[in-house]
Amino acid sequence: MSTSPLSHDMSGVERPAPNGAARPSFLLRRLALAIPTLATTVLIAWLAIRAFGEPLGVLAWSVLVLFVLAMAWQVFTAWQYLYGFAAALMGDRVKSALELRSEIITPRATGLSRTAAVVAIHAEDPIAVFSAVRVMARSLQREGGDGSDIDLFVLSDTREGAISAVEEHEFQRAQAWAEAEGPGMPTIRYRRREKNAGRKAGNIAEFCHSHGDEYDFMIVLDADSLMTGATMRRLARLMEENPRAGLIQTVSYAAGRDTLFARIQQFAVRLYAPLSLRCLETWQGPDGSYWGHNAILRIAAFAQNAELPVLPGKAPLGGEILCHDIVEGALLRRAGWDVHLLPEMGGTWEEMPTNLIDLLGRDRRWCQGNLQHSRVVPMKGFGWASRWHMIVGILMYLAYPIWVAFLVLGTAQAIRTGELGLLGYGLTGTTLAAHALVALVLTVMALPKLLSLGYVLASAPRRAAFGGTASLLTSAALEQVTWILLWPVMALFASGAVLTTLAGRVVRWDSQARDDRRVPWREACRLQVDAIVVGFALTALLIYAADPWLTLWMAPVALALVVSPAQSVLTSSTGLGLLSKTRGLFLTEDDTAQARELAELHHDRLPTPPLAAPANDAVWIPAVDASSR
Repeated sequence: MSTSPLSHDMSGVERPAPNGAARPSFLLRRLALAIPTLATTVLIAWLAIRAFGEPLGVLAWSVLVLFVLAMAWQVFTAWQYLYGFAAALMGDRVKSALELRSEIITPRATGLSRTAAVVAIHAEDPIAVFSAVRVMARSLQREGGDGSDIDLFVLSDTREGAISAVEEHEFQRAQAWAEAEGPGMPTIRYRRREKNAGRKAGNIAEFCHSHGDEYDFMIVLDADSLMTGATMRRLARLMEENPRAGLIQTVSYAAGRDTLFARIQQFAVRLYAPLSLRCLETWQGPDGSYWGHNAILRIAAFAQNAELPVLPGKAPLGGEILCHDIVEGALLRRAGWDVHLLPEMGGTWEEMPTNLIDLLGRDRRWCQGNLQHSRVVPMKGFGWASRWHMIVGILMYLAYPIWVAFLVLGTAQAIRTGELGLLGYGLTGTTLAAHALVALVLTVMALPKLLSLGYVLASAPRRAAFGGTASLLTSAALEQVTWILLWPVMALFASGAVLTTLAGRVVRWDSQARDDRRVPWREACRLQVDAIVVGFALTALLIYAADPWLTLWMAPVALALVVSPAQSVLTSSTGLGLLSKTRGLFLTEDDTAQARELAELHHDRLPTPPLAAPANDAVWIPAVDASSR
């Protein structure tokens, strides 16, 4: 049925052994993370009671419970980084055989398989999308071969006529360009669905059914994804060599945007993600998760096993699954396929929202999608690792309202009793237990960033990737200040997203803004008026309480909320972002040792003088420019 050699061997691997209990080695690795997390959380709870006595009354008990719950999440995060730090020091001894192989495998086409690299889009900027496609095609050509092993597909769900017209125009341009580039160029293909049922998941599923018999593997890319030809071919070869692998997920780092907000976030992710990812890969093994893009999957396995269920009940928690990727990965794992993560493969990127407003909008959608997973977790057949991946996604958003509730009730208790108590983590306590509590809490909260900094500082090549020691330390300090100011706004917004989702509000799942975008003052004030109101209310409450310690402790929160529109406007500035770059701040390896593909994409997206064009072209391009921003 398929024209690729591997398809004739699929009958022997389509049904691997069912997903069962964790292998003993991975069970021990998971206990090594779970037991210290639980023990530290219990210790914090015990110290809190010893420091301030057994709670009396509903308010005191509520503050204690919320404090312990908030700290449990922080403790889990801290132990992940300590675990990842230890695993990083152990090196190859804790890496999977697949990861070790990925470090030495050559990007050479074997002729044993065919792969489709698909870019799923909906009302995106066609010019930007096809610019990335051309960069990836050129990268594949540079790696050699005749280009027949990997085809590049753009899978469109666009309904807007003007945008779809430009998509077709850009596709024709890309085809003409590929022909002019000569031999070794991969085939570039384009397909637009008439009915976009099922959103992105439906788009991918339709491709599997309509074109799946032509290919063995599929590399799934988002509209803002970029992957080198070398990485694509390495992934395909790893799938060829590992017939139990249903999916291999890479880590796509954010890059390529220049607002101050984007540059800070790109820096932070590059600095702080590696240890967390090393922890994740070490304990999960083949029980990994799927993040929806920049991954390769086995088409036959995916088509046969990853069909999404429709959740019972009405939206927002029922109906079609919005954050479908993690569920698809769990379904693959349930069928017995290995799902792997390669945390250090490289050559794979994405873009991120370039300002706070757009980030909050994306998180509002993700919040609804993650909370939906509460209906998926109890389903039969999933392994505990797959369930835990979904639970972590839920807890990531529930942690925000827990923190906000703790701050609100903790402030009320401090006003009533005249002391900070647990709101200050024991800072104003006089007992040994209070001193131990504040030391432990501060250690837990600081450990992830300190370990990440230490890991980078210990290696000259890693320091150089961030522009050197001085640049790294200065940037990390400024990032921490920015995080302190942004966190109250993000916590308030995420808490609202959780509450409104649970109350039944359904969010629109539109395509996101991806370009560097300056947020106007009016938009920032309109969308963050709730933060301003809460900030002024907290300020008034602090003035009323007239408690110096409480005012000193909570003033940064009140200030951050009141000035939140200014944060959104100023950090969305491209000028400030580029200025920080010229001053050597927030540098990453994508600045100091930029990959050729990133440089080419940046060059291709530079504005060019208008050229004479046919009349229909002159209509199409301005139409999409007006519609896609």
